[in-house]
Amino acid sequence: PMAKAGQADLAIGWATLSSLVGGVFSLAVLIVAAPLLARVSVAFGPAAIFAIIVFALTCIAWVSSGSTIKGLLAGVIGLWLTTIGTDDLTGYTRFDFGQPALMGGLSLIPVLIGIFALAEVFHRAGHYFAAKPPDVSNVGFRMPALGETTLRIPQFFRASVIGTFIGILPGTGATAATFVSYSDLRRSSPRRENFGKGEPDGLVASETANNAVTGGALIPTLALGIPGDGGTVVLLGVLTIQGLTPGFDLAQNNPHILTGAFLLILIANFIMFGLGALGSRIFAKILAMPEPILMAFIMLFSFVGAFVVRGNPVDVIICAAAGVVGVILRFAKYPVAPIVIGMALGTTFEGKLRQGMISAQGDFMEFISDPIALGVLGLTVAFVAAPFIGSRRSGEKNG
Repeated sequence: PMAKAGQADLAIGWATLSSLVGGVFSLAVLIVAAPLLARVSVAFGPAAIFAIIVFALTCIAWVSSGSTIKGLLAGVIGLWLTTIGTDDLTGYTRFDFGQPALMGGLSLIPVLIGIFALAEVFHRAGHYFAAKPPDVSNVGFRMPALGETTLRIPQFFRASVIGTFIGILPGTGATAATFVSYSDLRRSSPRRENFGKGEPDGLVASETANNAVTGGALIPTLALGIPGDGGTVVLLGVLTIQGLTPGFDLAQNNPHILTGAFLLILIANFIMFGLGALGSRIFAKILAMPEPILMAFIMLFSFVGAFVVRGNPVDVIICAAAGVVGVILRFAKYPVAPIVIGMALGTTFEGKLRQGMISAQGDFMEFISDPIALGVLGLTVAFVAAPFIGSRRSGEKNG
């Protein structure tokens, strides 16, 4: 919208500045929280991890736009999708419908690409494309005015907190943070009536939270060994290959690794800011591409991205199917972020549940007897009950 209003340079300025703010904020939280959490990580058993995942799913459903119940159902669908394929514990296949291609389960990336990127392409294909792309011939990089920036300090802080918190939740990522932060600020911003019409608050919400996820996702990765998003899965694998165990041992015996990681993240944020400023003219040219061609390229890269994850042609079909499902969910007003998050957390969720049940000899009360699990499950119940209590009180006032 800002580009169509002739402010593409300012939009890039807002996006670049917001990314820097979000990245530095989450880094500060990471520096403080990771060592502290690592020291108490030894007390986190299967029940506690299970409860944390339940809480994570509930939080995402609660802050997602639309009905909380629909958000919870979407999260459950995501959990169910992870059960497709071979059971790691028993070796039996589940929900594969006799198809060998599904024995390995559904890969997260093709579903994520389909349900977000392809769904948008399919949705826009049902509407008229823009007749004329915006003019970006004179686009450069323009920093927002100091007064406009200071006016939005509350929005910067709110989006940074949301992004960092969602990054901490196991299995979440930048997509969910962007979605949640934008939805939250669209409801709370004093300028919410201008959202979608070139209001910078939308960019501030999305880009600040998007980059704040980086530091947040590293907190459970470095402190608990639980990847916060897809990128930290790779980092966790590298640490394991090097014989380093995230958690108390890493913080106690190799503090220089944490210090080096913190410094590199800080440098990377400022390099990103410089690239955003210097490369803005090139990036803005993308907006001048006719929309049908742009959508075609998005579809092409979506299918390529889905295929290269495992080199399996079936993933392309899964990606396309997820795109169709994403469009249907959009029309039904179901949030799609909880589905992807449920898929990301599903394997760990099921594994910790079964591990805890085996160690407790089938007694689910062991989960409640764990003080950490009990506290987290209590928060979960509060999150679920809050919308219903609020609706009931509103009904009583209206009555």
